[in-house]
Amino acid sequence: MNKFIKLAAVLGFVTLLTTGCTNRATGSVSPSTDLSALKTMYVKKIPADNREVNVLIADKLRSKGVTVTTGVEAPPGNIDAVVTYVDKWMWDITMYMLELTIDIRDPKTDAQLATGNSLHTSLTRKSSKEMVDEVVENIYKNKK
Repeated sequence: MNKFIKLAAVLGFVTLLTTGCTNRATGSVSPSTDLSALKTMYVKKIPADNREVNVLIADKLRSKGVTVTTGVEAPPGNIDAVVTYVDKWMWDITMYMLELTIDIRDPKTDAQLATGNSLHTSLTRKSSKEMVDEVVENIYKNKK
């Protein structure tokens, strides 16, 4: 019984140490999608987003040569893609972005053209801008 308690304590301690350091960064593009052909995009702002993540995404996409507009209303009819995002925030002394997922979708069919995700727990946390940069860069490094 004593060995079992020691083993459980060691496993619990290792789990505690390793869960604070988790990070993940992914990006993928649909095989039929040519990102360089997407010249105009609309970033659909989450109404509850008071941190302006939509503006950070729009700015990053502009750095890729894309003409970008953003807002909460329905996307205009003359765009090549709609960009949506989900941001998850966590409290650990201060608020920080835990996870960000960005999807690039076809405005007519809502089919996913590309997606990226970044997850950084407290010990590997990044600023909102760094998270956006990481996700968009991972999407674009997988383009054709």
